[in-house]
Amino acid sequence: MSPTKTTVAEHIKSPERELSSKPRSPSPPPTSDSRAPSLAPPSPTTATAGARLTSPNPDPTSRATPAKERTPAPTTPATAPAPAPSTPAPAAADSEADSLDAEISTDRVIDLDTFNQILDLDEDDTHDFSLGMTEAYFTQARTTFVDMDKAFDKKDLAKLSSLGHFLKGSSAALGVSAVQATCEHIQHYGALRDEENGVDLTEEDALAKIGPLLKRVKREYEVAEKWLRDWYAQNASPAEA
Repeated sequence: MSPTKTTVAEHIKSPERELSSKPRSPSPPPTSDSRAPSLAPPSPTTATAGARLTSPNPDPTSRATPAKERTPAPTTPATAPAPAPSTPAPAAADSEADSLDAEISTDRVIDLDTFNQILDLDEDDTHDFSLGMTEAYFTQARTTFVDMDKAFDKKDLAKLSSLGHFLKGSSAALGVSAVQATCEHIQHYGALRDEENGVDLTEEDALAKIGPLLKRVKREYEVAEKWLRDWYAQNASPAEA
């Protein structure tokens, strides 16, 4: 494996390296661009052009969240009796969930430039290397969310900050930009700092801000995971026996 592949893979697969560091407060102001730097060398000659996402200026809204198929509602004969009224779900909960999904569906869930750089590391159309990185990220993200929930229940803000920093880095490496951005907020709030407004936070304020973000980041991850799995299902060729 080349040095570049080894470096990128280790970034995804080594959670202990990031979790051991303690957050510092205050954190330096974020830069205007939180995307990870370029991870890959120029495309190797063995990479196949057809394996890349080809839009020169990709529309993240349309690419990151494939449209769901709609099932037409069945027609009801005119003579059919009126159905019994069902018990409506709580309006507030439905409204909050719909609003969150609408926000995420228009966000830049996947950074296609970074994802294409990861694809450049593949040696053939099987995409074995990048697919391995992606699967490792899925496992890592799910484990981190469990740890975040436990830390939140214990009001362990230092742990939340460390976990946010860790998942932010691995998400940036793969181009999962929506999760990256939300984890950066969790990192700063866990360090009792609101970087957007340039103010320090109390523990109560920090927990109040982190709670909704934990729900949001899990939904962003679900959208990103589906997008990535769909891409590999459509573009990765099966390995030869």
